[in-house]
Amino acid sequence: MTAWAMAYVRRHSHALAKSRDLLDLTKPRIGVMVLLTVAAGVWLAGWGNASPLALLHALIGTALVAASGCTANAWLEQKSDARMRRTANRPLPAGRIASGEALVMCAATIVAGVGYLAWTLGTQTALLGLASWTIYALIYTPLKVCTIYNTAVGAVAGAMPVLIGWSAGGGRIDLMAGTLFLIIYLWQFPHFMAIAWIYRDDYAAGGLQMLPCVDPTGVRTGVQAVSAALMLLPITLIPALVYGYSLTYVLAALLLGGVYIAGSILFLVRRDDASARLLLRVSLVYLPLLLGTLVYMPLV
Repeated sequence: MTAWAMAYVRRHSHALAKSRDLLDLTKPRIGVMVLLTVAAGVWLAGWGNASPLALLHALIGTALVAASGCTANAWLEQKSDARMRRTANRPLPAGRIASGEALVMCAATIVAGVGYLAWTLGTQTALLGLASWTIYALIYTPLKVCTIYNTAVGAVAGAMPVLIGWSAGGGRIDLMAGTLFLIIYLWQFPHFMAIAWIYRDDYAAGGLQMLPCVDPTGVRTGVQAVSAALMLLPITLIPALVYGYSLTYVLAALLLGGVYIAGSILFLVRRDDASARLLLRVSLVYLPLLLGTLVYMPLV
């Protein structure tokens, strides 16, 4: 291989690695769940007659906003990430991405995301996107080092994408929109309690105030998971009680809710990593299936 070819390969490899690190800053796995809720919101706002173009605009704009929020989170938490084994090799603490580069990317994507939502879907949708970013990046993230109640705030940011989708689909903020918001909000507590329990030692090392860090027995953590799962079940029945969703939907919601409650109770009883990992897996299956039943189950 010639010197020129070797230099080209090195530059190409460096650019590819840099691109992967920049993508990693945006936490794409979180982005997938965010976009899932956005898509459900758009579809349900149109009662099955959603505009494909509105869906596309909502996904693009929200993806940019979510990428910015996750980048801001990574920038703010780079010191705590460096102290945690699970996150020490992330691009910022490992030094593969400079702090200034992350800030530029954060600013560019939030301006592009909010601007795109405003241009294509209107002011209300753009303001919801900006609100979700503000709560996640500027309120929830700093609270993680201050109080164990940060999860209650973070869950608001996590539930707002469904409202972005709802607004993008032309829906008014009404009972159905509030129901969707509460479903996503409550779903997050068993999900986050499982994660926080599994990585409790890492969070403690990073100085993050997660509930399991101050709850060595895990009782409070388990109770919070079970309480949220129990409250979630009747909320999921509102579409049937108020909007006439079919018996098939009711049975699916009851089955899924029962499994989520059972997983949370098992975690409360055992309070070990195995039951926490099981609850985490159940949570990751529960939400897509429930949203899928909302989208595809016919009305009476």
